[in-house]
Amino acid sequence: MAKILAVTNQKGGVGKTTSCVNLAASLAASKQRVLLIDVDPQGNATMGSGIDKHAQQWSVYHVLTGRCDIQEAVLPSLDGGYDVLGANADLTAAEVELMTMEHKEFRLKNALATVAEQYDFVMIDCPPSLNMLTINAMVAARGVIIPMQCEYYALEGLTALMETIAGLRDTLNPNLHIEGLLRTMYDPRMTLTTEVSRQLINHFGDQVYRTVIPRNVRLAEAPSHGKPVLAYDRNSRGAVAYLALAGELIRRHDSKNTRNKVKRKTGTV
Repeated sequence: MAKILAVTNQKGGVGKTTSCVNLAASLAASKQRVLLIDVDPQGNATMGSGIDKHAQQWSVYHVLTGRCDIQEAVLPSLDGGYDVLGANADLTAAEVELMTMEHKEFRLKNALATVAEQYDFVMIDCPPSLNMLTINAMVAARGVIIPMQCEYYALEGLTALMETIAGLRDTLNPNLHIEGLLRTMYDPRMTLTTEVSRQLINHFGDQVYRTVIPRNVRLAEAPSHGKPVLAYDRNSRGAVAYLALAGELIRRHDSKNTRNKVKRKTGTV
């Protein structure tokens, strides 16, 4: 069964889409079967995966509104090595349509149930706001990856996001948890960066990924070429960092699966 992870932060400009695309590509390079779902009407994750968002016959909009099955809308990212359920501006209409539908918060979860066995990881790129699209992503997901810059205002935004996650866990998705906090655009030469990083580790402990994503020109350039950074410049610091993050994520899940098997054998669960 796929590990479904929403990549989100209600604060924009923190490297959310960059992280979703490049983590998907790095997981695929690590021999994982990966589906990336873009639920941001800007469609940046779609374009960054080498898929023309304007040329899609079917998109996540059509899946959410019941106009097609998810299998019909999934396309391959040739440079990324993963599958994509893309988005474009059509998705802005989905919010209005969803409001009148039954089980509106569960549309993505129900659609994913038909393909979850085909993948090891499903990564969902969320819009930088709390709306029905983000709620659908978090209801479908088991874990949330939170990319964030190590700056003062990021901590304030993190508090609001934690409250959102707790509210959804209490009402719509009791399995939702914080998968990990990812420090992006990391510059260790800045005192504020290291101070905020220290506070995150003190407060969240192992939930903070050991891997940090540095500021990197290649990471910034890759989307304009419609490629993950691994396909654009495999030897760049950004590519190496996301490969390390993929390895860390895989090891975490392998370790968790091992612990769960031991618990079942010993009858502790």
